[in-house]
Amino acid sequence: MAKIKLIHLAHARSGDKGDTANVGLIALEPSFYPILVENVTAARVKEHFRGICFGDVERFEIPNLGALNFLLHKSLDGGGTISLKTDAQGKTYSSALLRMEIDVDDRLSKEILGG
Repeated sequence: MAKIKLIHLAHARSGDKGDTANVGLIALEPSFYPILVENVTAARVKEHFRGICFGDVERFEIPNLGALNFLLHKSLDGGGTISLKTDAQGKTYSSALLRMEIDVDDRLSKEILGG
């Protein structure tokens, strides 16, 4: 097994709904979607955003789009108009999620990363 960052498997978008960050993770290739489903769990995302997300993390599967959507509750310090956070709308959360590392088969890692 090899570690690989999600940026090599997916792209992402994020935004806010009050005090909840909404992060969508979309597979770059249809064959990557099952890897995301297996490895990018709500618990893993909660751990990845430790110190930022103080509520529950919900995960929704969207197979027809090859995507996962995560709601990170209590992660925006109250939300856009009252938060003192630099990123009160959670726009950088997508980039942060793409830095998460997951374990993949060595063959897949070499195929994606080359070498």
